[in-house]
Amino acid sequence: MTRALLVLNTDADRKKVTAWAWSLPPGTRCEFKAPKRSLDQNARMWAALTDIATQVTYRTLKLTPDDWKLVFLDALKREVRIVPNLDGTGFVSLTKSSSDLSKQEMSDLLEIIQAWAAQNGVVLHDERVAA
Repeated sequence: MTRALLVLNTDADRKKVTAWAWSLPPGTRCEFKAPKRSLDQNARMWAALTDIATQVTYRTLKLTPDDWKLVFLDALKREVRIVPNLDGTGFVSLTKSSSDLSKQEMSDLLEIIQAWAAQNGVVLHDERVAA
């Protein structure tokens, strides 16, 4: 086995992981992650980012929802890095995708977005953002 992914939902899943662990060669890497963010959380995030993008000019710039996502991911203290592009005319973001956020990280991100929006007079039209 070179790669496998198993979401732990049942006792049978846990038994399968245990069996795999005993059968794998030394040096095999295992990674455990918290539950992944939900589709509902993702929808709430994009609704809020769209509201912010349409209502706010940030330091004289009109940012897109994607731009705002990077700004808020930085506020979440996730690694955000940029490097010059190959031809030297701009920059490339090396930021990890928000799709890899756990449910808890996404919840924290939504709280940051909601608090910032409230402090800056942004009306969030999706009432689930506060949920």
